[in-house]
Amino acid sequence: MCGDKAQRILMAIMLGFIMYLFAMGRTDQTMFQIAVVLQTFIIIMLLIFAFTNFCPSLWFFNKIFGKCDWEKKSKE
Repeated sequence: MCGDKAQRILMAIMLGFIMYLFAMGRTDQTMFQIAVVLQTFIIIMLLIFAFTNFCPSLWFFNKIFGKCDWEKKSKE
């Protein structure tokens, strides 16, 4: 496991959880509001990554798991 893969897995889990909250928000206004806040947070973080090429979660996961060595996999 490397930092890039861990960050993508975390993003997929978060988006799945937010989708669940949106679905449950049909009957519960609080879950809908939480889903909107989390979705807005992810959008802001992706915009920061797009404009500055810095992603705090990617930086953190690269420190924990190490960077991916994509060249090594393509040579095998």
